[in-house]
Amino acid sequence: MSVSIRLRREGAKNRPYYKVVVADSRSPRDGKFIEVIGMYDPKKTGRNSSLNVERAEYWISKGAQPSDTVRSLIKKNKKMTTAAEPSSQPERETSQSIQDEVSTASPPTPADSA
Repeated sequence: MSVSIRLRREGAKNRPYYKVVVADSRSPRDGKFIEVIGMYDPKKTGRNSSLNVERAEYWISKGAQPSDTVRSLIKKNKKMTTAAEPSSQPERETSQSIQDEVSTASPPTPADSA
């Protein structure tokens, strides 16, 4: 059985959106599938796709062939996730350093307030 990762069209006429699915390559475009791993809305601007990159990589490691569009979506989502991770770490370091400063500061003595 040859497995592919491709888009499955949904939505109304002139208002498409797609689900990224893992499917047997012999099944029709909108037919049965193995797993839904994301979605893509081409009409939306900005971040218009969400994809479980871990599951996509799992299926690719098992021999699934992504379509050209899905390959592009995987690449974009990998870039977005790697860009989002480093920005969250400085926030943790900042909050940790603030907590350290507060915990090392000595409490005010009664002589200071008088």
